[in-house]
Amino acid sequence: MACETIELAISPATIPNVLSIAGSDPSGGAGIQADLKTFAALRCHGLSALTALTAQNTQGVKEVFALPPEFVAAEIDALFEDSAIAAVKIGILGSRQNVEIVAERLARHRARTIVLDPVFAASSGQALAREDIAESLVTHLAPLATLITPNLMEAATLAQMRVPTSLAEMQAVAKRLHARGFAAVLVKGGHREAESCDDLLFDGREFHTFSAPRVATRNTHGTGCTLSSAIAAHLAHGLDLVAAIEAAKAYLQRTLETADELSVGKGAGPLNHFHAFWDKGK
Repeated sequence: MACETIELAISPATIPNVLSIAGSDPSGGAGIQADLKTFAALRCHGLSALTALTAQNTQGVKEVFALPPEFVAAEIDALFEDSAIAAVKIGILGSRQNVEIVAERLARHRARTIVLDPVFAASSGQALAREDIAESLVTHLAPLATLITPNLMEAATLAQMRVPTSLAEMQAVAKRLHARGFAAVLVKGGHREAESCDDLLFDGREFHTFSAPRVATRNTHGTGCTLSSAIAAHLAHGLDLVAAIEAAKAYLQRTLETADELSVGKGAGPLNHFHAFWDKGK
C-alpha cells in the first residue's frame, strides 16, 4: 500500500512534533533518550524511530545491534502517516543500509528541517556502526540535510581531510563539507585544546562562530546529541538557523553547568536536561 504523508497546518501556539531517528542508550545520557528529554525541555513533543540498540553505561559501549532497515522504514512510515513533523534529528544509523533507507523514506515523505549528527563512535571510542558509513552519509543524506553537526574527528572523516586544530582549519573543513553537498555545516570545536568551546557555522555564504566557556564536569555524556536535538527543537519553533544554534548552545551550557547535580554511574554521566524544571522545585 502506498505511503501517504499527513499535511497539517500548525498554528504558532501548537507544540511542534520533532522526530529523532537514532539509537538507544540505556544509561539515558545520549541517543534517543537524550533527544526526547531535550525536545520535552524545549517545549516539543518527541517522536522516535530506533535504528540501533546498544548495551552501554557511563563507562562505555559493550554491544551494538543495528536494527533491520525494513523495520526502521516501517517506524518512519508509521510516524509520517499519522503526524505532522516539524523537524527531524538524525543520530547513529548503525549501517549503510539504514543510511540508505532513512534517506529514501525522508525524501518520500518530503521531510523538512533535518539536522544530521553524524555519529560514528562513542565518546569512549567504541564504533557505533558495523562498517564505514561516512560516504553513505555524504551520498544519501547531504542532499536532504538542513544542517550537519560533526565534531572535529567526524568532520575530518567526512571531508577527507586531517583533523582541524585551529579555527582556520575548521573553516577549511566546513567549506569542504559544503562543497560535498551539505547546505550548512556546524563544526563543533569542543575537542579542540582551547579555553573556550568554539563551534563554527558555514551556511555557504558566511561563517558564524559560537563560543562558550568550558565547564569543569565529568558529566559530558550526550553533549553532541543534546546540541543537535536542541537545534532541531528551536528550528521547529520557527527560529532561523543562527538563532536556533545560539539558543541551543545556551541550553547545552546550562545542562553542563548543572550536570553535577546528577549522580549516575562511575564514568562520564549525563547532562541535566531538566534543570529549568527541577531547579524550580527546590
